[in-house]
Amino acid sequence: MNRFFNMDNKFFVFMGRVADLILLNILCILCCIPIITAGASITSLYYVTLKMARDEESYIIRSFFHAFKQNFKQATIINIIMLLTAGVLFVDLRIARAGDSVMYKGLFTLFIAVAFIYALILLYIYPILAKFYNSIKNTFVNAFLMSVRHLPQTALMLLISASPVLLFLLMSYTGAAQVLSILIMLFVLMGFATLAYWKSKLFVKIFDNYIPKDESEKSELEEA
Repeated sequence: MNRFFNMDNKFFVFMGRVADLILLNILCILCCIPIITAGASITSLYYVTLKMARDEESYIIRSFFHAFKQNFKQATIINIIMLLTAGVLFVDLRIARAGDSVMYKGLFTLFIAVAFIYALILLYIYPILAKFYNSIKNTFVNAFLMSVRHLPQTALMLLISASPVLLFLLMSYTGAAQVLSILIMLFVLMGFATLAYWKSKLFVKIFDNYIPKDESEKSELEEA
């Protein structure tokens, strides 16, 4: 019985991690509501989950807002660039898909390829910003280079990112409405932070290749 109430018990450790993810998820969602601050919010989310993945002690709220303030300018500029690019890509894909000629089909294929590159950069850019000091240009370059250089991990993280949509589609197809409602509730409660946490377990292994052994916190990163 004494072992059960020991705070080092795996159950309490697990529940503590769940509570941290719920708090982190709420912070991230609230700070994403003004769309312009979404980049800083996602960067802060990864700043905390990268620490959690390394089992480093950190105060969730304090660490989140420390990273939010530290990365706000660069994250906001990157967020605007990513939003504008997404908007242009969406319009281009709609136009190219509407055409019937060979030229339109070729353009559609090209835009799909560009959208895939966009997804690779989006996957890496905010975690890189959370971990490394660099210019905005080099952050974009490194996001793409790392995603290609570590392709197996990239593919796994893309699958992790897509898993909620795939799961929701599966539940909708099977008609499990009650289970689907529970999954939606859980995702709203802790989904974004949980996905970031599991991806961060892969990111820390990738980033270790670019961090000097005596470095902690954020470090400089040249082109990967």
